[in-house]
Amino acid sequence: MRVLVKKQIGVIGAGACGSEIKALAEMVGKEVAKRGGFLLCGGLGGVMEAAAYGAKQEGGTTLGILPGALRNEANPWIDIAVLSGMGHARNALIAQSSDALIAVNGEYGTLSEIALGLKMGKPVIVLESKWEIEGSHRAKSPEEAVELAFRLIQENEMG
Repeated sequence: MRVLVKKQIGVIGAGACGSEIKALAEMVGKEVAKRGGFLLCGGLGGVMEAAAYGAKQEGGTTLGILPGALRNEANPWIDIAVLSGMGHARNALIAQSSDALIAVNGEYGTLSEIALGLKMGKPVIVLESKWEIEGSHRAKSPEEAVELAFRLIQENEMG
């Protein structure tokens, strides 16, 4: 008997960002939850907090893989906080644990997650990225980013 598992969508981006990027991340989180996905992120502020907030608005479940060892560092929208104690090295856990990654803008930490995801063979979708990264897929809207993530996951599963 095949067990159906919720798809884990990693939403990655800067820990500090402006209101326009936060609004995009919140919409990504909402779309992930509407499709029954499980939102995975770094658990802190900025894009991570906005995406988790969006997911919670639609009844979704959120998991944050935190860089430190203190649960209270997680933003208030994280249901499950994983304390990695690994600093930026936790980015490898985020990439590995995600079925697909959606990068909303971002800085160098996000760039490392994109690179790790691509190296691991994960679909990577970028929204409002300042980088052109071979192997990633560019989306023009949060809805398109989430649609693309789920479609690419399905294509990967079908071989």
